Amino acid sequence: MEYRLPTDVSPTHYNLTLLTDLPQHKFRGAVEIDLKVNAETSKIVLNTADLQLSDVSVTIPGGEEAFVPVSHSTDKINQRSTFVFPSTFAPGVSLRLFIMFEGRLGGNLIGYYEGTWEAEGKKNFYTVTQFEPTAARRAFPCWDEPALKATFVMSMISDNNSVNIFNTPAASEEPYTEANDVYDLLKDSSRHEWKITRFETSPLMSTYIVAYANGQFEYIESSFTSPISEKTRPIRVYASPSSIHQAKYALEVTGKVLPVYEELFDIEYPLPKLDTLVVQDLDAYAMENWGLITGRAGVYLLDPNTSNLQQKQAIVSNQVHEIAHMWFGNITTMEWWTYLYLNEELIIPVFPEWKLDSAFIVMHVHEAMMLDKKLSSHPVEVDCPDANKINQIFDSLSYSKAASVLRMLANHVGVEAFLKGVSIYLKAHLYGNSITSDLWDGIEEATAPGLPVITVTESDGVIYTVQDRFLQKGTKHDTDTIWNVPLNILTTDSEGKPAINNVVLKDRSNSYAVDTRKPFKLNARTFGYYRVLYTPERLRQIGIEAIKSDSIFDVRDRLGLVQDAFALAGAQLASLSSALDLLTIFKDTREYYVWASVSTALEALATVWWENEKVTNLLNAFRRFLFKPIVSELGYQYSAEEHPDISLLRTCAIVNASKGKDEEVITELRARFKRFQTTQDRSMIPEELQESIYIAAVEYGGEEEYLTMKGIIENPNTPTEQIAAIKAMCSVNDTKLGASTIEYMSTKARDQDVMQFIWGLMKNLRMKRQYIKHLKENYDAIYEKFKDGFGISGVIQTFGLLTTKEDYEDTKAFFADGKDISRYALSVPQVLDSIQESIVYIENSTDDLLDWLESWKKGQ
Repeated sequence: MEYRLPTDVSPTHYNLTLLTDLPQHKFRGAVEIDLKVNAETSKIVLNTADLQLSDVSVTIPGGEEAFVPVSHSTDKINQRSTFVFPSTFAPGVSLRLFIMFEGRLGGNLIGYYEGTWEAEGKKNFYTVTQFEPTAARRAFPCWDEPALKATFVMSMISDNNSVNIFNTPAASEEPYTEANDVYDLLKDSSRHEWKITRFETSPLMSTYIVAYANGQFEYIESSFTSPISEKTRPIRVYASPSSIHQAKYALEVTGKVLPVYEELFDIEYPLPKLDTLVVQDLDAYAMENWGLITGRAGVYLLDPNTSNLQQKQAIVSNQVHEIAHMWFGNITTMEWWTYLYLNEELIIPVFPEWKLDSAFIVMHVHEAMMLDKKLSSHPVEVDCPDANKINQIFDSLSYSKAASVLRMLANHVGVEAFLKGVSIYLKAHLYGNSITSDLWDGIEEATAPGLPVITVTESDGVIYTVQDRFLQKGTKHDTDTIWNVPLNILTTDSEGKPAINNVVLKDRSNSYAVDTRKPFKLNARTFGYYRVLYTPERLRQIGIEAIKSDSIFDVRDRLGLVQDAFALAGAQLASLSSALDLLTIFKDTREYYVWASVSTALEALATVWWENEKVTNLLNAFRRFLFKPIVSELGYQYSAEEHPDISLLRTCAIVNASKGKDEEVITELRARFKRFQTTQDRSMIPEELQESIYIAAVEYGGEEEYLTMKGIIENPNTPTEQIAAIKAMCSVNDTKLGASTIEYMSTKARDQDVMQFIWGLMKNLRMKRQYIKHLKENYDAIYEKFKDGFGISGVIQTFGLLTTKEDYEDTKAFFADGKDISRYALSVPQVLDSIQESIVYIENSTDDLLDWLESWKKGQ
């Protein structure tokens, strides 16, 4: 089937006029599209979905005759409309297509939709767009493919008391009445004082980054000065009136980052302004619309009275990513969604005190490898011709693996040289489209599915390396896949200082001269996208060396060791006991990102063995052993003056001690909540511990605490407090209250918050099966609600947290039972792989795990 639009005609310019009628929850508009005829045709085919079209005609600029189609057909499956005209248009001719259209403002978070916020007990409506990947067609008739770029002029008609925002700045704004309603857009609209806002012409851009919004927004404003041209441009953050005061930090970040990117890419920011709109209802965390970034309130807002470092990092992480897209994706755009990963970018040199490179390893490298280790992994480039099924490729392979590969490449060729290459690439494709080979040649092996594991053995003065594909259930000797692996062998020079040998393993195996009497480690600073398997003796030696104050290994090496050790144990390539030994070696280190990796590793074990009470109790004891001393050292008090590592480590330790059921920590958290409940004084609930305190209150409390959480969800001080309360509602011990949570999630939660509820319930050992039962029984309604957005794949992935043979067979049968899985076809084999991996892990490693934990316990 042909999923791409015919190329007989292509758009060059859109003149779009749109009326938003919020009281009637609808919009209508008119669009004039300038077209170039590329091949003789009497048909015009373009994308539309859920729109009523009328008054269609074509004119030839300069001519008076208007051609009206003799037929019009709609293909709802492929979301396109076909118009057949009485005349044939010759190649080279310019046309102007006119269409009137009308649509409903739904609440399903795609296309042009409406959201709400509460203020003084009143519900306020606003509208916003989410077009990536293929939802612009739901808002106006268009050629909705990334390669079909055009310029846009927008005019927005709205209530006189509302604010209109578009990709470009407003050029004018004036009253709009029936007297100047040339398109008759005011017909049947609610009675209002109307205005029309006209915006400046955009650069050439793809439809998926077109954006506009309407509502009673307020904004704060700043500016940045271009280091290239010295021009000053305004930057704004818009939000609801009740939350705009929490947007200051996002504005500061924007102003700090823009000039850095200009210098890195050596290309001036191309638009006259950059706005960020923070809204309550958004499917993704954020979206890189050109000149108008949209962001979710829970990710972008920060109480100005708190120094919540985790929330600051969330704001920075998201905004830095979206601003990078202003160049890497928006100026130069992938030709089709197969090349989605070409939108990814590298870490930039801001906030060095946050050790963002270490954070990257935890958040991206490890996350991508967890999915890439499966047989059901897919290439970074996914051939996805059907536009209806593109959402499912927005996963950690298209994002985190792509970014990890770019980071590895940059380290190998040198960051300066790499960024120079990226600048050349961007300049060569300004306002155009690209495919993989345009960025660099020879990337094929990096975009293939899977990753290598390098097995290291040694003799005096020599190490031997062998590469295989790393798979969760073991290695696969696959002679078709040989990676070029930058080994980055870290050793010491004659003065005992760190030295890195940047050799590349291009064959199945090779040997290298290394003084094995001295410390050494492959994948220095964990830049490489691969796992390393040492002998148990060598792993222990590296671990002991790594904790020394004068070690040649840094924090990135240490957290890479932890991640590798547990991943290899999960694949049964190394023993779980050797990985746990490493944690006891690291127990006295005090580096946050190492402990974040430890936390992830222990949480993964608890998730696999969740129905083995003996293992669960011993793992909790081991968690207390590791994390309680850090709580005792650091206490519960945060300070704006302390090092970020200390703040983050304190939170990590308290969270893990609480999860490990440490009585003292739980008593402290509950006492803080009790004081708040009694006095409404939040001073003893720092934002960093809000989630842990609320969870402890509900998990070890009763209906009173539970109802308090409901109240907070419906009237939170901040979006982060609302998320904390959601997770607390999911932490109930009482299954009746758990059923109440599921009911609340199903009937009252915002669509964007449903995944918070789902993952919260799946982390609750008492509620996991109850939620899965609910999901199976209500699948049709849940599928219908989330099928068109990014959410459906996340919903399906929850099955992957099940761990028995019966679960595997039931899940397999569930999806084989006549369901249309095409919108999440990539997720089903991944889910089945995950369940199978847990089954094998439990069968092969339970004895080793229990033996180690019981031996450790006796030694305490």
